[in-house]
Amino acid sequence: MNFPIPFTKMSGTGNDFIIIDHRQPFLADDEIAGFAAKVCKRMFSVGADGLILIEEHPEADFQWQFFNGDGSRAEMCGNGARCAARYAHSKGIAPARMSFMTVAGLIRAEVIDDQVKLEMTPPMATEPKVTLTFGGQERTLAFSNTGVPHAVYFVDDNGTTPVKEWGREVRMHHHFQPAGTNVNFAQVTGPSALRVRTYERGVEDETMACGTGAVAAALLGGLLGHVRSPVTVESSGGEILTIFFDIEDREQNLVKNVFLEGPASFIYEGQLHAEALR
Repeated sequence: MNFPIPFTKMSGTGNDFIIIDHRQPFLADDEIAGFAAKVCKRMFSVGADGLILIEEHPEADFQWQFFNGDGSRAEMCGNGARCAARYAHSKGIAPARMSFMTVAGLIRAEVIDDQVKLEMTPPMATEPKVTLTFGGQERTLAFSNTGVPHAVYFVDDNGTTPVKEWGREVRMHHHFQPAGTNVNFAQVTGPSALRVRTYERGVEDETMACGTGAVAAALLGGLLGHVRSPVTVESSGGEILTIFFDIEDREQNLVKNVFLEGPASFIYEGQLHAEALR
């Protein structure tokens, strides 16, 4: 590994990422998880919610490898995908309308200034009603895989919800094993508006935003009749994501034409030195 390593720091509605051009690979596959965990460690290295490696792909504009801050691989991340798209466009890797490959499948994106609109993969394994015991009592939440698994619990006031305590409990619940799940606490604030707080698997804490979580909350809210498309979702960081979708068959929980739109911001560029990996 040759140092220094150029990188870009970006943020998608409060989710922050380290992005590295890896089209000429310098990390072996068995090195990446450890590398991600070290550079994402706050106060000791750059610090971030995740690491994104941009790589060549034979049939798309590029592919990514995405790792959570603990070094675990994630199939998809809506906020990270918007940052990756804007990064690739800014570096001349991809046109404004692009496609890129993720573990969850092919993602299409369009960059318009600092906004990025993603066409999401269709949700899977959707269950609008899942009854579990957490927080000391039996409760009903909803579930959908929007590229990664998401449980959504609709509450009257998520400002007073013990997100870390309940989130950790649901994330590790035997119902969602072995993969576990992300956990979202959604408050309906209008006929097409939600406020969402998310406990993220891999980060193992509440994050300021989660794109796939916002999508899951909006879709499940639509299927349950709480909101209608397009849905604006306010994140913990106070920024807004917009989710578009069509309900194809409510009884079969089928949703199509799912899009996620929101900002992707450049924070800074720098160089990693060997000491960042101590």
